[in-house]
Amino acid sequence: MNELIKTFKQKDGSVAVDGRDLHDFLEVETPYRIWIQRMIEYGFTENVDFAGFEQKSTKPQGGRPQVNHALTLDMAKELSMIQRTDRGKQARQYFIAMEKQAKAQPQLPLPKDYPSALRALADSMEENQKLKPAADYTQKMLANPGLETTSMIAKNYGMSTAKFNQLMHKMGIQYRQGKTWLLYAKYQGFGYTHIEPFSYFDQKTGTKKVANTMKWTQRGQKFIYDFLASKDVYPQVERLTLLS
Repeated sequence: MNELIKTFKQKDGSVAVDGRDLHDFLEVETPYRIWIQRMIEYGFTENVDFAGFEQKSTKPQGGRPQVNHALTLDMAKELSMIQRTDRGKQARQYFIAMEKQAKAQPQLPLPKDYPSALRALADSMEENQKLKPAADYTQKMLANPGLETTSMIAKNYGMSTAKFNQLMHKMGIQYRQGKTWLLYAKYQGFGYTHIEPFSYFDQKTGTKKVANTMKWTQRGQKFIYDFLASKDVYPQVERLTLLS
């Protein structure tokens, strides 16, 4: 499989990202020359975050040379997140994995596809945290494709659901609206959670009612792990249960 997004080494040994290839991968409808200028206006500096160069036209009939850009990995990550799309998140995670492997094992080649990039990310985390259960948990999380309830995640951390929800609230991740916990605005739009309706019988009124419950996606579970790990809160790996 070809690399996810075209990268190349510059003369100083740093890795650069092909601007046009990133634009194509992100499936941006705006023409590249207009899009890249808008992105640069977010505060990027020429010859620091990017460098422009000309290349042959890719049009079948030829034409004038096209302007392209060599982007630093940091700039490429930010441009990916600015798009606020699934493709943008996938690209950013790919670049993060490339950085992780390059820093941990600079003598090894960079990953060339998304699965190997994720594998490299998990491997580097395991190497850096041998004395903690973090890497094992991360690998299990990456292998888990399904939604998970807060109750099950709480058990992984050895907490009750109520205590875990309060911890998440105290750290500014979620708030309660009625009987449903919801993410604060700054964490919305990243695909961390999925709201599902469920029915229950209200014994007080003797009627059947419908309420909402928040479940966590694989990306959301990874977010929780990374956030809590930064606060030195780790799961009890031996109690993990994965979806089949």
